[in-house]
Amino acid sequence: SQDTNSKNQGLLAKASAAVSGAETGLLTLALALLVSIPLLERLLRHFTDTGISGASDFVQHLSLVIAMLGGAVAAREDRLLSISTLSQVVSERWKNYIKIISNSIAAAITIYLGIASIELITTEREAESLIAYGIRIWMVQLIIPAGFAAIAIRILWNTGNRWPFRLAACGGALFLLLLTWKAPISAANLWLPGIAVIVLATILGAPIFTTLGGAALLFFWAEELPISIVSVSQYSLVVEAMVPTIPLFTLAGFVLAESKASDRLVTVFQSLVGQYRIGPPLVTVLVCAFFTSFTGGSGVTILALGPLLMPLLLAAQCPERKALGLLSGAGSLGIMFPPALPVILYFIVANSNGDGSLKLEHLFLGGLIPGLMMLGILAFWGARQIPASTIQSDPFSWRKAGKAIIVAKWELMLPVVALVSLFGGLFSTPVAAAAATALYAIVIETVVHRDLSLTRDIPRVFTKCGLLVGGVLLILGMAFGFTNVLIDAQVPDRAIEWVTATIHSKWLFLLSLNVLLILVGCLMDIFSAIVVVVPLLIPLGAAFGIDPVHLAILFLVNLELGYLTPPVGMNLFLAAYRFDKPILEVARAAIPVLILFLISALLVTFFPPLTTFLPKLME
Repeated sequence: SQDTNSKNQGLLAKASAAVSGAETGLLTLALALLVSIPLLERLLRHFTDTGISGASDFVQHLSLVIAMLGGAVAAREDRLLSISTLSQVVSERWKNYIKIISNSIAAAITIYLGIASIELITTEREAESLIAYGIRIWMVQLIIPAGFAAIAIRILWNTGNRWPFRLAACGGALFLLLLTWKAPISAANLWLPGIAVIVLATILGAPIFTTLGGAALLFFWAEELPISIVSVSQYSLVVEAMVPTIPLFTLAGFVLAESKASDRLVTVFQSLVGQYRIGPPLVTVLVCAFFTSFTGGSGVTILALGPLLMPLLLAAQCPERKALGLLSGAGSLGIMFPPALPVILYFIVANSNGDGSLKLEHLFLGGLIPGLMMLGILAFWGARQIPASTIQSDPFSWRKAGKAIIVAKWELMLPVVALVSLFGGLFSTPVAAAAATALYAIVIETVVHRDLSLTRDIPRVFTKCGLLVGGVLLILGMAFGFTNVLIDAQVPDRAIEWVTATIHSKWLFLLSLNVLLILVGCLMDIFSAIVVVVPLLIPLGAAFGIDPVHLAILFLVNLELGYLTPPVGMNLFLAAYRFDKPILEVARAAIPVLILFLISALLVTFFPPLTTFLPKLME
């Protein structure tokens, strides 16, 4: 019997490894194609006047493939984002019970999302829409139910490391599916109990995408509308023309983070300003902003640079708690510098819900002064934590600085490559510009510096990037479905009526908006907040005559606070993990930085020229 069990476990382990390897390989291939197709299309158009048929459609649908495969890998690694911290403060015994409840609810919702996607595929199959080369849209859409099936299985599997826990979660999910399928009461009467169950699951640790997707499913079901609307919303957002820039720019950031680029960049900034009291904190904020502008404030910055920058601050006699707070805050700097992903996503959502007049370059210009202001304020505060006696006596050396710049010249050129590609007219689309940036990063780290191996390291980096991007795109797709719920319920219209009838002062509205956005940042990550809140925000801003660029940067600055505010504060969790500190200790250390960011948000709110001066200057 023991031999049989051991053999069965061995077969199960081999099957699991084979499936995981296939997922990883497909995810790596999808990202490689996402980099290659836009650039190959550009070259073919330039030299032969013929390109790749359906190139843009292929690229957009690759985003869908990456979203679902990345989501499956994130579920496999138990890395799906959630907003609950309850599992970190309860005993191991209670943690198992909590996971049984939350995972059974999350798995049931995920299965329903898969069912909704099958309805979408059925409709699309009847339309027989063709991408190119005989590949039809419904064929690619098959990845949606397959991905949700894999995610549901992984959620149930990760309930615990023992079969009784997994079987209990399976039983709970099956019970919920049967209960809703053969519900003894009408769908409309299930709305409130259903929402209560979803809120409970969220508090207990269910992934964010199941919270948003479950609420959307319940609404359309209660209204006797097809639940496939949720899948239609997810599909339409993920294949939007600008979305492929998100995985591409993120990939460039991951390649830098996994190489020795951080060492070279720290050496450059240390050689330039390290001999001054402000040197170590300024090096910290500059390098963090550089990385975060590509990774989108995903937390990769803290994980990659934390072990390098913490010793630098401690060597300058910065108190450990202050250094911890500085690094936690610096990890979100850069989300307004090009080619930051939150800015790109805001542009996508705002133009799909507005008149389409907002320009991406205006958003980046609008965020430049506030971003530099926050960077300077944080560096100055960091310098105040370092004793004056630690000022080095060594004079500045042009020779030393020049040598460091020459060594790191290729990494220092990366923002230039991104900006010229995006706005210089060299590439026909932003996606091609993002692909060029990602390829540039890969080439300099594999061919020029040889920090990474194309065969050994790059697949691993691609998988890490796909895991993060897949989790984010999964949330964004569900958030877009939830946004459609709000629109169908006429929430934006009612909000405009109520706000304009209650608040008559533009400045009072802006103050109230700050409070609201800080609360949103406490409960939602910045990416899902953009998709859910921005469609409500744009008509309100227009009603009070607020400049669209000012409104956008105000929104992003306030949401930047969310990286440091429980329960969602991603930087707090990652700093706690990276430096092996209790989450409460990290939260206390980040309070001064949180106050500085709040002051910055108020300055941006009540002094609009900080955001509008450069865009108007460049018109």
